[in-house]
Amino acid sequence: MPILRCNQCGHITEVDATANTQIPCPACEAPEQRAWDTTLFVRKVLQQYSAVMKEVKELRAASTQPQESPTRSALEQLDLHNTSALSSQAQHQPLVDWLARQQIKALPNLQAVDTSGFFDEIAVELGDNLPLLREVLDKIRWGLQKDVPNFSIKLGDYSQKDGQTINAFCKSLYESTFLSKYFYQKQEKIVRASVQFVPPVRNFFNGEWLEWYALMKVLNLLKERGHTASCTRNLKLVFANEDLHELDVFFLIDDRTPYCIECKSGEFRQDIEKYLKLRKRLNIPREQFILCSPDLSDEQAAGLSGMYELTFVNPTGLQSHLQKLL
Repeated sequence: MPILRCNQCGHITEVDATANTQIPCPACEAPEQRAWDTTLFVRKVLQQYSAVMKEVKELRAASTQPQESPTRSALEQLDLHNTSALSSQAQHQPLVDWLARQQIKALPNLQAVDTSGFFDEIAVELGDNLPLLREVLDKIRWGLQKDVPNFSIKLGDYSQKDGQTINAFCKSLYESTFLSKYFYQKQEKIVRASVQFVPPVRNFFNGEWLEWYALMKVLNLLKERGHTASCTRNLKLVFANEDLHELDVFFLIDDRTPYCIECKSGEFRQDIEKYLKLRKRLNIPREQFILCSPDLSDEQAAGLSGMYELTFVNPTGLQSHLQKLL
């Protein structure tokens, strides 16, 4: 016998009628309800049931598989020098959870790893060419300290190739608004420029450039090596006894291995004892607690690393040290 399913009340029953005819529902009397051929009706029901069960199995299988870190996906798919993806709470959560297991409360600054601006690009360009660009950096920092925005660089004192590199860097600073004015006197081979007197630029040249440099160098290395990672910058810590500390750059690699990089563009000797105590409180091996200073030679960095239970590096040594560990 044909089967009727009422579209109004959902009532299902066999009916004494011809298949595919319209009859009232015997339960609610709703008119023009279709009488289905029984075989066709059962086939449609089984098709829908099979589709639903297939979706359920796929969802169950996905829920039992290990979940890939969202940071790994970001590293593989995103332009690391132009993304806000790293500034999400989800990206920071693994390192927050790791610190919580050490009885340490972490207060991340989410926007401190947003690379959609120009801080990261300029920092890498500066750090990779620091011996050559040191004069530009020193003149800008001196001007910021003395409230003197204008400075000049005599490119005639350099080789033609080095002079072109310095000029190109100053032009990049102007195009990314670190400089408010830039002019190259070609005949005299002199660059004349004025630095922006705004807090983000002041902070960048007064030391944050080194933090950006360390962050981006590690991120690119992790992407190249295929590691997962959670990263942050300017991370505030609250210890169980309510002591407060701030970490410059912090990574949790592969959900288990912490790396702390303290960036010191000025004097650091008075802080060595503080960092030794902090390393022990964080329970991080000495190879993974790194003090990076652009003022250290390779010999000085090696000597200090041998004296203290910390790892000392300059910007060039930072990458080579991490390449050995990762």
